[in-house]
Formats: sequence, C-alpha cells, structure tokens
Amino acid sequence: MHLLSLKLDNFRNYAEVNAEFSPRVNVFLGPNAQGKTNLLEAIYVLALTRSHRTTSDKELIGWDGKEAVVSGIVERNYGKIPLSLSFTNKGKKARMNHLDQAKLANYIGQMNVILFAPEDLDLVKGSPQNRRHFIDREFSQMNAKYLYVANQYRAVLKQRNQYLKQLSTKQSTDELFLSVLTDQLVEYGSELVERRLILLKNLDAAAAPVHAAITQGHENLHINYVSQLNADELESRETIKKAMLARFEKLKIREIFMGTTLLGPQRDDLQFIVNDHDVAVFGSQGQQRTTALAVKLAEIDLMKSETGEYPILLLDDVLSELDASRQTHLLTAMQDKVQTFITTPSLSDVAKQLIKEPKIFNVKNGKLIVNSEQEDD
Repeated sequence: MHLLSLKLDNFRNYAEVNAEFSPRVNVFLGPNAQGKTNLLEAIYVLALTRSHRTTSDKELIGWDGKEAVVSGIVERNYGKIPLSLSFTNKGKKARMNHLDQAKLANYIGQMNVILFAPEDLDLVKGSPQNRRHFIDREFSQMNAKYLYVANQYRAVLKQRNQYLKQLSTKQSTDELFLSVLTDQLVEYGSELVERRLILLKNLDAAAAPVHAAITQGHENLHINYVSQLNADELESRETIKKAMLARFEKLKIREIFMGTTLLGPQRDDLQFIVNDHDVAVFGSQGQQRTTALAVKLAEIDLMKSETGEYPILLLDDVLSELDASRQTHLLTAMQDKVQTFITTPSLSDVAKQLIKEPKIFNVKNGKLIVNSEQEDD
C-alpha cells in the first residue's frame, strides 16, 4: 500500500500543496513550527477521516475559514483509489473513487496508517483512556466489523448514560427501558471485548519477538487485557455476555444513583508485562520506551496479516526521542517493507546510514519544496 500523491487546499497553514511521493521513504525536513506535523496530520486525516491532534474539524480549516480539502491517490494490490475529504463549518464529506460516501465507516480502511509520535512513547505509562483509544483506533483500521461494533457500542453507551442521568435526577422512572438499553449494550459489548481479545492475542504474539530482538534476548514482553470481568468469564462471547448481565443487575441501583455506566469495555485497559513485572510500575523509562516501540513495530506485521497489505508508517519527530540503538531497530524494521513518512528538523547519523534513497521535502512557512539530495551538516 502506497500513497502516490497528496493534494491540500486551505489545510492548516498550507494554502495549496501538490506532492508526489516515493513508495519507500519520504522525509519532511525543516525547523520547528513550519508545518511538518501538519503534513502527517493530513495523511492521517485522509486515512481515518479525523485528526489525531484535535477533536474539532474546524481547526483543520486554513485562514479563510471556509473549507479545507485533503485528497490523494492510494495504490493497493488491486489498483489505485482516489480518496478525498472536505471540511466546512457544517461538517465533513468523504469521497472514494469520486463517489460520495454516506457512511464514513465505508471509507475507513481504504488506506491504513500507523502513526508513531513522541506521545506514543508514553503508551505504557500514560492513561488507560489513551490505551483504549490506541486499540480501538488501530483495530478499527484492521477490521471493518470491529469498527462497526465499536461504533454501535459507543452509540448505545451514550444513550444509556443519558437515560441513567434522567433516572438519577428523577426525570424518568421507567426502568424497563433501562433493561432494553442494557441488553443492547451487553450484545455489542460482549462482541467488542471478544474481538479485542482475539486481535490483542495476535498483537502480543507479534510484539514478543520484536521486543526480544531490541533487548538482545534479555527481556520478554507479554500484553494483558485488563477487565472488570474474571479470566474465566472472558473465555467466549457467551461467557462475557452472561457475566456482564449479572454484573449490571448488581450495579443497577448504584448506576442510577451515579447516573453513568460502571461496567464495560469503555473501562478496560492494557497491561504490559516485561520479565514478569508490570513495566508501567516497575520498569525504567528506557524499558517503557522499548515496549512502546516494540508494540508499534508489531502493528506493521499485524496489519499486514489482518488486511493483506502493509500499512503506511508516519513517524512524527520520533527519531530525536530515540537513542541510536532504538533508531536502528526502527529504521531497519521499516526498510523495504512499508512506505514511510518522517518529519524531522535534521536527519541523525543513524538515519543517514540506514535510510536508502529517501525523497526529501524541505518545509518552510507552509511551503513544500522537493530536494532530491540528503541534507548537509
């Protein structure tokens, strides 16, 4: 899978961009605050219809404030696919193969990306919410059914929370409708947890050898799914469903009092175990970063196995956050495997030695200029 070209109109600080890319490594080079990250954000948006930096699409619209357009052509095994997204104050529209898409879920998955930014190095020690967002974002790209179930679950969860708040403030006394919402939530929630467990098992299997290679065999990594349910209750969708229904019955009075849902995959977490210890609690910063790097690199092969094609890799100023050894593992893993986009103020000595024939773009004040040669120190 390769992004052949990208066109921007009034996106962030770019009035206009027309760029064609190498199928291997593309480097956006320049000082900070010039718009390098905005370019990676545009590629991310083109793939996932939303930004990783803001929840407000209005922030993507440039200075005139009317409309921003991101478009490009992605090449997959079966051919080229034109993709386009437009953003206005009224909302966004997606087009695929020049046809409007009524549902964004039908659009997502046409171009798969893995973003690796400095904040991703905090995956291990960051908040549970960030880890839940990580698995939902990545797994939704890999599996259309996962995306559908996750969206349905969120919709029912929102409705159930609103109704619980009504019950808590005595605006309603109809607990029968709460039972209906609970049944729907359990139906989608049990399937969502089951799908998470299956994909997480595959991610765990892919990350373990990567982590062992980075640590030269001195450390082993295992990823646990942390749930309010017990291990035996997580054995199948049916056991998950049965356990959730029983727990909700016990929690009903408390949920009505608090006005919110107290059980479900929206409260689950990941745990990273290195040499039989929770690396978030007992690991050094170096071990935590190695774990995050191993998980990100494992995603590349996992996405290939799930979709049949390698994803596009976006590295947002992450090289400066890694030491020479971790840079080497990252750059070696991506070479000749995935199309990669890198933002950096300057290429390190390691990068210069390992990156083969990069296409370099100089970025300055929202302008993108092709430079076919490596930078000089």
